[in-house]
Amino acid sequence: MKAMILAAGRGERMRPLTEHTPKPLLRVGGRPLIEYHVERLLQAGFEGLVINVAWLGEQIVEHLEASPWAGAIAWSREAEPLETAGGIVQALPLLGDAPFALVNGDIWTDFPFSRLLLQPAPERGAHLVLVDNPTQHPQGDFRLGSDGALTRPAAGERLTYSGIGVYSAAFFAGCEPGKRPLLPLLERAIAGGALGGEHFRGDWEDVGTPQRLAALDARLAIH
Repeated sequence: MKAMILAAGRGERMRPLTEHTPKPLLRVGGRPLIEYHVERLLQAGFEGLVINVAWLGEQIVEHLEASPWAGAIAWSREAEPLETAGGIVQALPLLGDAPFALVNGDIWTDFPFSRLLLQPAPERGAHLVLVDNPTQHPQGDFRLGSDGALTRPAAGERLTYSGIGVYSAAFFAGCEPGKRPLLPLLERAIAGGALGGEHFRGDWEDVGTPQRLAALDARLAIH
């Protein structure tokens, strides 16, 4: 199985840090965020990585092309950020027809990525990793049923999508190239009974603001 790391965003909430440095290269615990994902995904046994880049993307390419992992990475360059689903659709020729893992480049986690290799996406569907709702997103995203199926009720107990999942290539069937958000496709999968998930209770951080980046950096420095 291959894995894709989403690294094309501009990082608006991270300004001014992202004016000259792409968000995946911001450092926590003494190293760039994206290095944690690249190293741990390859250690987990994924056969190759696809990384999409746009804003200041060549900095990411240059950094990782000089790393020990360069030979395992294929690049999907976007002239402008295509949003999550649009970026995936452009990268599908690099990912192939088999299910693939997806990881947001702006999170930090100790989730065991090897678990994704054992969790193939349902045909035409996806399997999402959910986490407890962080303070900045208290309303959550999806309800996880006892059967592992995800729904999106208007109210009630919901968990937050972690930015980690396994997707079938067929999940994106019919999607034309271009800018496209992911949520409508997730809702389509829910309607078709093709969206499942799991609840991860370990360490997970959405590193979305300079304050959260600094807090995570301080916490990792202690350890």
